[in-house]
Amino acid sequence: MTVLALAAGFALVPRVTKGCEGAALDEDAPDFSARIVANAESLGGADGVAPQTLELSSLRGRPVVLDFWATWCGPCQVEAPIVNTIAHRYKDKGLAVVGVNTSDEDGLAAGFIRKKGLGFPVVYDQNNTIAKQYGVTSLPTLIVVSKTGKIVAIRRGVTSDSALDEIVRRYL
Repeated sequence: MTVLALAAGFALVPRVTKGCEGAALDEDAPDFSARIVANAESLGGADGVAPQTLELSSLRGRPVVLDFWATWCGPCQVEAPIVNTIAHRYKDKGLAVVGVNTSDEDGLAAGFIRKKGLGFPVVYDQNNTIAKQYGVTSLPTLIVVSKTGKIVAIRRGVTSDSALDEIVRRYL
């Protein structure tokens, strides 16, 4: 029985340690359009009306942190306040942070966002479409996109405030 459990565990290791096979450093970040489920007002919008959807291309000219997470993911719960702090710290310097709620049922994000006090826009990744575009297979995953739309950093697992701060400052 122990051998069977170990074999099953080792079979999962490649899945857990692979973080991002579809997105590669120095390549253009794949564009996407997704429904905004929280904090749309932080994006502004024409005539002061908050947008209903977000296109990554609309953020061109600003560095972007894409935060892939799910409500059931323990490490995502640890990382959420760190990402929120960075979003708040650099909001006035042009940083855009977008939460990508993936691998969840529609509607589950609201409670998580409220509980964690997240202030950045969050989109719902229906059918894991965006995660698949970026090759995200483990959570949390952070992808940093430069002002010119190139992927400049990919972080898997919990990223510390200091590590994320250093990456963000490099691309402001």
